[in-house]
Amino acid sequence: MTAVGVLEWMMETMTAGVVAFDTELGACAVRWTDGGIASVRLPSVRTAELLRLDSEAAVPEGVRAAIAGIVAVLAGSSRDLRFVALDQREIDAWRREVYKATRAVMPGTTATYGEIARAIGRTDPEAARDVGAALARNPFPIVVPCHRVLGANGKLTGFSAPGVLATKRRMLELEGAPGFGQQVLFG
Repeated sequence: MTAVGVLEWMMETMTAGVVAFDTELGACAVRWTDGGIASVRLPSVRTAELLRLDSEAAVPEGVRAAIAGIVAVLAGSSRDLRFVALDQREIDAWRREVYKATRAVMPGTTATYGEIARAIGRTDPEAARDVGAALARNPFPIVVPCHRVLGANGKLTGFSAPGVLATKRRMLELEGAPGFGQQVLFG
């Protein structure tokens, strides 16, 4: 994302505020409206640029709580962030269902795209792919924990955040998800 892109992201909603903050993995940012968190930016060079624009004085308490939760998760805490209010006014009904089911995947656990599809009543052959497409457009990473959703047989796939699959793996390691972060004895 270019510097212009960062500013466009900040201005998407006139009633929005934006704040950047440091985490164990690097600088993150949240944008909010009167309806809740509108988007989350994971660590990247461009997100770090937002730190210069940071204005904590006007950050609502609910946003501060969301930030504290995100910081804790990225520090390895098994925090449940379902308390965070999300502004989903611009999100279609299908994606809302996918995000709701994904938020039910608890810290330290994983689900497959197919399991998320079945959780919302989809069993057709395209369902897992449709879930993947919805999660690829997730504007709320960490809060809607798309990093906990894996391909069939636990395969790491489909993560579009900075760092791609390495970031997804690191987030699962921090949470202690089964099969991630365990030392290899023989290799």
